[in-house]
Amino acid sequence: MLEAEECGWGPSGRNGGFLHGYWSHLPRLRERFGDAGALAVARASEAIVPGVRAFCEREGADVWLREAGMLRVSAAPAQDGSVEDEVVAARELGVSEEAVPLTREELAERIRSPRFRQGVFLRDGATVQPARLALSLRRKALATVRLHERSLVTSIEDGRVETELGRVRARDVVVAVNAAAAGWKPLRRRLTVFGSYVVLTEPVPELLERIGWTGGEAVFDGRMFLHYFRTTRDGRVLMGSGSGPIGFGGKIDRRFTEDEPTVARAERGLRKLLPDLADAKVTHAWGGPIDVSSDHLPFFGTVPGTRLHYGAGYSGHGVGPSWLGGQILARLALGIDDELTRLPFVTRRVPKLPPEPIRRFGGGVVRASIMACEEAEEEGRRGPLPARVGAALPRLLRLSIGTR
Repeated sequence: MLEAEECGWGPSGRNGGFLHGYWSHLPRLRERFGDAGALAVARASEAIVPGVRAFCEREGADVWLREAGMLRVSAAPAQDGSVEDEVVAARELGVSEEAVPLTREELAERIRSPRFRQGVFLRDGATVQPARLALSLRRKALATVRLHERSLVTSIEDGRVETELGRVRARDVVVAVNAAAAGWKPLRRRLTVFGSYVVLTEPVPELLERIGWTGGEAVFDGRMFLHYFRTTRDGRVLMGSGSGPIGFGGKIDRRFTEDEPTVARAERGLRKLLPDLADAKVTHAWGGPIDVSSDHLPFFGTVPGTRLHYGAGYSGHGVGPSWLGGQILARLALGIDDELTRLPFVTRRVPKLPPEPIRRFGGGVVRASIMACEEAEEEGRRGPLPARVGAALPRLLRLSIGTR
C-alpha cells in the first residue's frame, strides 16, 4: 500500500463523519438506474453500517460509532421538494420504512429550529469519528500489508507504480486515491473536485438539551450545496458546508484546505439553521477536496486492456460507500463475477464532463448562481434575475453531458 502522506491525513480522516448507504439516494438512483437498479444498489449498501460495526467489535476499535439514523430537513420552500422526493421514491418502490416523513412538529421532537419546515427520517445512517476509523483500519492493515507512507506516486502503469523513492511491480494495481484521481488521465474527464469545509464548536451539551437534539441523528438540508451537521460524543456540534471552491484540471491546492470564505459560510449556516446555538464558540475548522462524478455517484472498473482497477466519484459520501467499494475492488482484482460486480456502480457508462476550461468556468457560474438563489430563498427573497437564469444551467449542463 502506497500513501502520499499518512493514513488518515486526507479526506478519509477529516470528513464529516456521516456513515450510510444509498437508501437516502433513491430519487437519484431511480433516475440514473431505474427501479430495479436503484433497489439493487440500496440493498447492497445495507451491509455498510453492520460491516463497520462488526469490524469495530472484532478489532476492539472505538470509532465513536453511533447508529441513530439521519434527518433530511427543509429550511426553505425551495427545499420542500427534496424531502418529498425521498418519501415518494421510497413509497413507490415499496420500502416506505426507509423514508418516514416528519411534520414540522414531529421534526421538532428530534431537533428544534425555527428554520425547519418539515423533514424525513432515514433509518440507514450512523456517525463516526473519521480519524479514529482511519487509524483503526491502518492498525488492522499493518498486520498483513506492507505499508509505505510518505511515498508519493508519480506514475501508474499496468503492472508498475513509480514513486519518488522507487517502484513497485504487481500483477494488479488498485487506484483508490479519492480526489487525486481527478488528475489521473483515465478518469480526469469523469471527475471534478469540489471543496467542503466544516466548523466544530466547543462542547455544548446544555444547548443540545435546549433544542432537544439528544438522539444523535445526523442532519442535512435540501440545498444543492448542502449543510450537513451532527453532534459528537463529547457534546460538540459539527457543521459542514459543501459550498467550497471548484478545482481546475484535477489540481488540488491550498483553496481546498485554507478557504476562509467557505469556513465563514459553514459557521453562518450553523448560526442560521440552529439559532439557539448562537453562543456556541467555534473552536476548530478544516476543509478538504471531494471527488465529484458527472452524475454524483461512485463508479468502479478496470482500465481497458490492463489490470489497473479504480474506484472514484464518491461525491462527498465516501465514508460508508467506500466499505462497499472495497468489496467491489477486491472482486475486480481477483476476477470474481457476482452480484456486487454487476451493480450499476460497475457496469454503467459514466458520462464525460466537458473539457477544461469549460468545466471550471461553467461550474463556477452554476455554483455562484445556485448559491445566490438558495441564500435569497432562505431569507424569503426572490433571487436576482442573473442568479435565477444561472440556476437553470445545471439541468442544461447535465443534458449536454448526457447524465439524464
